[in-house]
Amino acid sequence: MSLQDQRIIPAIHKIKDLEKLLRTNYTYMVLLESHIGQLKHVVDLAKSGGKKLLLHADLIEGLKNDEYAAEFLCQNIRPAGLISTRANVVAKTKQNGLLAIQRIFLIDSSALQKSYALLERTQPDYLEVMPGVIPHMITEVKEQTGIPIFAGGLIRSASDVELALQAGATAVTTSNAELWRHYASLTGGEA
Repeated sequence: MSLQDQRIIPAIHKIKDLEKLLRTNYTYMVLLESHIGQLKHVVDLAKSGGKKLLLHADLIEGLKNDEYAAEFLCQNIRPAGLISTRANVVAKTKQNGLLAIQRIFLIDSSALQKSYALLERTQPDYLEVMPGVIPHMITEVKEQTGIPIFAGGLIRSASDVELALQAGATAVTTSNAELWRHYASLTGGEA
């Protein structure tokens, strides 16, 4: 995946947000919460605007978060990729040739060690490290895994974004519309 120098990946909750973002320079976006009945329409809408939608598979209402759901999403909905905390979803996504993003939570040393073991098995295309406001941990995880990182969670300011990027994150996922607008204005687009 080439992020084409996209430092912010908008994480959207509503179709209205997607409709606004269709007029921006952002290529990649994350759809957080959704309903199974909306997915095809939303992914098609994004594609029609030249956008690439990453679906958070764990947050789709009406769809169990397992490898069968991942298979369905990959083959029938065809987003640009899936994000999940589940290793089997990440593995199935990779098998289907879509971007596989493993979400991990930095809650304590034990959880981090378990995440490292999990990542050895899944080898996702990207990691989403949460929360994304712990720069020294972003650096450590990137050094330990060699996997490109999206920093997400609790990103509230441009300073948070810059610290995450300086720590080695490839991009920052955020649902903060002010940050979308700020970074879109820096690249000549509007959000």
